[in-house]
Amino acid sequence: MKTTLEITAEPLAQDLAFLGESLSAFNDADVGASGRKPLVVFVRNERGVIVAGISGYTAWGWLYVQWLWVDEKLRGRRIASDMLDAAEREAMGRGCHGALIDTFNPTALKVYERQGYEPFGSLPDFPVGRSRTFLQKKLA
Repeated sequence: MKTTLEITAEPLAQDLAFLGESLSAFNDADVGASGRKPLVVFVRNERGVIVAGISGYTAWGWLYVQWLWVDEKLRGRRIASDMLDAAEREAMGRGCHGALIDTFNPTALKVYERQGYEPFGSLPDFPVGRSRTFLQKKLA
C-alpha cells in the first residue's frame, strides 16, 4: 500500500471527525468505552451575556477542565472557584473520582491549588518564560 504524508493548518471537518472516531474506537477496544460527555458551566450577566465559563468533559471517571475563563472585571470574586465547585459536583454525579486541569498562568495556578488541586507535572518554557503546570484533584 502506497501512502502519502500530508501536513495542513486547515484540515477538513470530516477528516478531523474521522480521526477522532478512529482513535475513540481504538481506545474503546483497548480500555473500554470512555463515556465521554461534555461538561460546560456558564456565568451570565443580567443581559444573558457570558461573563465566565468552563468547558471540558468527563471520561473514564475523570473531569477534564480544558478551558476556564472569567471576565477581567469579575476576577477576584471566587467565580472560578464557584464554577469549579459546580463542575466537580456534576462530575461526581456522573461517577467521576478525579479531576484534571492545566495552566501556565501563575494566578490561575494559585486559584486551582486553593481549590484542592495538586500539581503532578510541568513543562518548562511552555510558553517561553512560563511553565505549564498539570494538576489533579481527587473527588470525594
